[in-house]
Amino acid sequence: MEKDIRVRQIIQKNISEKSRFADRIMPVFFFLMASVSVLTTFGIVATLTTDAVKFFQAVPLREVFSTRLSPLSATPSFGILPLINGTIFTSLIAMVVAVPMGLAAAIYLSQFATEKMRKVLKPVMEVLAGIPTIVYGFFAYSFVTPLLMRLLPGLGAKNVISPGIVMGIMIIPLVASLSEDAMNAVPNIMREGALGLGSTKLEVALKVVIPAAISGIMSSIVLAISRAIGETMIVTIASGSSKNFSFDITQSMQTMTGYIVEFTSGDAASGTTGYYSLYAVGLLLFAFTLLMNQMAHHISRKYREEY
Repeated sequence: MEKDIRVRQIIQKNISEKSRFADRIMPVFFFLMASVSVLTTFGIVATLTTDAVKFFQAVPLREVFSTRLSPLSATPSFGILPLINGTIFTSLIAMVVAVPMGLAAAIYLSQFATEKMRKVLKPVMEVLAGIPTIVYGFFAYSFVTPLLMRLLPGLGAKNVISPGIVMGIMIIPLVASLSEDAMNAVPNIMREGALGLGSTKLEVALKVVIPAAISGIMSSIVLAISRAIGETMIVTIASGSSKNFSFDITQSMQTMTGYIVEFTSGDAASGTTGYYSLYAVGLLLFAFTLLMNQMAHHISRKYREEY
């Protein structure tokens, strides 16, 4: 018994000597690592807000929420509605493409594909997520737009349809991968029970699996919308820089990200109202993406099924 006590004391002494330094240092290290993202977020918000305030001090809100955007004219105007309009249209077209195709891919991979087929198709599909967006932009401008111009004679060389479609193709892996993960989280006993009652695989997928995984599916869709809103290079190359407020998706429109790229290329001198408008648009874009992310978290928490 005394030997056992002595051994425990030796072990405890060794443990305390080895862990004393780590117990003091490592929690601080982990805290600093965890704080990086938080501090970065606060830094971004502070930077955008500081210069955006200067813009709103120089431009009345009545003008900010107007349909006239002409920042480099003799009588400049800074209405942001044309930018919001272009951003919404390109994002909506992207979601029209991405949601049905992404969900169809997720249903096939999780419900119908064999394990061997899944191991081949999923990595190939996710290759789309690794392609640089500037490549997608040139693809939209040099291939998709000429193809659409043959089908739609009135389509402009710069338009909203082409970048919207290509953006949708780009975010298919996001919708498909997250939705498939949500579907795979549904217990097999629910599938087996439905199949045992005489349901087909399609009925199980549509009436059992999707309703049970709806929180994850909706979160993937909302995150995909956020990704589409923040896309830059595709819309910059293929959508053009027309600042007219229009609902004609066959013609050029400019998005918020496209406006930022245009002006950061040197069109706006530092310290001018046009320069500060970049930060106002950036702040608005940040607010949009933050809202989408918070909505995804809310949907995930509210409709999550626990088994």
